[in-house]
Amino acid sequence: MRLDKYLKVSRLIKRRTVANEACDSGRVTINDKVAKASTDVKVGDVIAIAFGNKEVKVRVLDIQDTVKKDEAKELFEYISGDGPID
Repeated sequence: MRLDKYLKVSRLIKRRTVANEACDSGRVTINDKVAKASTDVKVGDVIAIAFGNKEVKVRVLDIQDTVKKDEAKELFEYISGDGPID
């Protein structure tokens, strides 16, 4: 699955356009490498998202095309940081 879509489906970033902008500006990394919006996300990848002085780091546990809001948090586990970014 594309990184921008995963960020939206998992609700780490609430809008896909915002996810695209974050990727384009180099604020998103996968396994410590800067990632484009089209980068493929796999189970076990570590995604870090930086906005200003806040950084959220998560490990991908599952990938699904659609998921209910309540179940979105089951797609990843937080390594550091404290919650979704708007």
